[in-house]
Amino acid sequence: MDQQLELLLEIQDLRMQRRGLSDGTLTDLETEVFDIKIEDAIRSLDEKVGELEQRLTRGIRERYRRIADKASRVVAPVINGICYGCFVAVSTARASEADRNLRVESCEYCGCFLYHVG
Repeated sequence: MDQQLELLLEIQDLRMQRRGLSDGTLTDLETEVFDIKIEDAIRSLDEKVGELEQRLTRGIRERYRRIADKASRVVAPVINGICYGCFVAVSTARASEADRNLRVESCEYCGCFLYHVG
């Protein structure tokens, strides 16, 4: 898998973890049992996301930031030829290429970065 695509997936995962912390889904019991200071965890996640963003190439980083400002998911899987960011079929040629995860590509319709599953 392309290293830039792997970075994008890591960033997306960390952003989703941050969202889970900041939306108040952790109970007082969970924060007490796991000794979590939510503000510290959020700050740590933000720092790690910032570090990973700097490892993206300039063009991908700029595109990532444009997408991230609008959507909660920046990277979407393609399953059976369907982009799960917008549920529109990607071209058959793109979906069937053997090396499709060896480069960074985007959905022509929603703009999400794509990774092919299966």
